[in-house]
Amino acid sequence: MFVNLRYGCALFGFIGIAMVSIPDSASAITAELAKKCNALAAKQFPPREIGNPAAGSAKGSGRAQREYFNKCVANDGKVDDSPAK
Repeated sequence: MFVNLRYGCALFGFIGIAMVSIPDSASAITAELAKKCNALAAKQFPPREIGNPAAGSAKGSGRAQREYFNKCVANDGKVDDSPAK
């Protein structure tokens, strides 16, 4: 009987610790901000061939595009228009 009680208390403790460690809320971007940053990224990194996304970008790499987009989202759609590396 004490073994079952011990496991029950341990399980209750683990559940309590798990509930405390869960973050309160996740931050999500708005659709307008995503569209604005996507348009700015497309302008900053134009495609090699218009209408063919598989052709890649004329400037920068995929990593540079993601960093630009994330920077745009972090700054609420306000990024400097310095040339891409």
